[in-house]
Amino acid sequence: MACSFHFVPLLLLLTLLLLISSASSTAALPSMRSSSEDTASNATAAARLRPGKELLKYKRIRALLKKLNKPSLKTIQSPDGDLIDCVPSHLQPAFDHPKLKGQKLLDPPERPKNYNLTIAVSSSSSSRVGEVVVQAWHAAGEECPEGTVAIRRTTEKDLLRASSLRRYGRKPARWNIRRDSTSNGHEHAVGYVNNDNYYGAKASVNVWSPRIGDPSEFSLSQIWVISGSFGNDLNTIEAGWQVSPELYGDSNPRFFTYWTTDAYQETGCYNHNCRGFVQTTNKIAIGAAITPESVYNGRQFDITLMLWKDPKHGHWWLELGPGMVVGYWPSYLFTHLAHHGNMVQFGGEVVNTRPSGSHTATQMGSGHFPGEGFDRAAYFRNLQVVDWDNSLIPAANLKLLADHPACYDIQGGSNSYWGSYFYYGGPGRNVKCP
Repeated sequence: MACSFHFVPLLLLLTLLLLISSASSTAALPSMRSSSEDTASNATAAARLRPGKELLKYKRIRALLKKLNKPSLKTIQSPDGDLIDCVPSHLQPAFDHPKLKGQKLLDPPERPKNYNLTIAVSSSSSSRVGEVVVQAWHAAGEECPEGTVAIRRTTEKDLLRASSLRRYGRKPARWNIRRDSTSNGHEHAVGYVNNDNYYGAKASVNVWSPRIGDPSEFSLSQIWVISGSFGNDLNTIEAGWQVSPELYGDSNPRFFTYWTTDAYQETGCYNHNCRGFVQTTNKIAIGAAITPESVYNGRQFDITLMLWKDPKHGHWWLELGPGMVVGYWPSYLFTHLAHHGNMVQFGGEVVNTRPSGSHTATQMGSGHFPGEGFDRAAYFRNLQVVDWDNSLIPAANLKLLADHPACYDIQGGSNSYWGSYFYYGGPGRNVKCP
């Protein structure tokens, strides 16, 4: 009896425990099903986040990266985050062009006459002016091997920032690019000559890091060699420094090149973003950051740029600094420029998207007006052009033009130290430029 007395309560206890366990399991089932359903729901949501268009964009990005980034013998990590690929010279993007396949790099032609005839910088400013021949990636202490060219690698982030994959690496298309146009969003402060045939240009420009008001905008300082009308047949070659967060992902001033044969519509590009410019040096990477920069009320750093047409083969060559030949634009790229230029421009350009309905705060040059002068304003000095005889001569009859002088202005002059020169730039939006 004692045995059965203890067994019944124990049996009841076990039955109760089984019932509780069953109830708990049953209660847990909806939760487990809910978790499974959530996973399926999340997967569906993830699928919705990457529909057909997104998948197509991803495939286009991968294809474009493969097209732009060529096999390299060595890669150098720049302190600013850039990757510099040392690409065999015959594999660079320009050699994708049918007319260059199987060709070799050309040797630089002779420089224009009077190339070594320089104008001294005044003693009062010489101690405060330095010529920039250094890029940020040089700080790594490494070089690209002979037989290669240094090319800044394009990344997936670069392409994702682009407003258009189809137009990646191009300036915005402009249907009216006359310098007095106020409708295309591009604003200029330039000095120009247009009373002759031109076969090149040379000038020194100090380097700054202007503030960019909107990531889709840019600020640049450059030389243009132009031919054709200001209609759809415009040909240009361009080189200088530029700050463009959309293109490069930061606010560093970068050495750049550009070209077009149809007024920026379908042809041409920045740097190596299409098959155009042929690089010949392993020491300069187009699109890489320039260092150091000029300091307001302090030491100034400038770069000297020269573009000139080879009288023998007709190609347009580019030199950065004393003796550093960067490469050339083949003459077959162009229509009008296959012969000569009919205008040369020096100066600054910004894009004004009118964020929030007002003028952009994107700066040009140093971000200060030209009236502030040396140490404070941006400048171009020693303005020269190449004439029909392949001679460097002063840029005579220089005209100055500022689209919106209350936003960005220009003031010029001439002396025995700087030859023909001008100061230019400004802050963009201000009390007089709303």
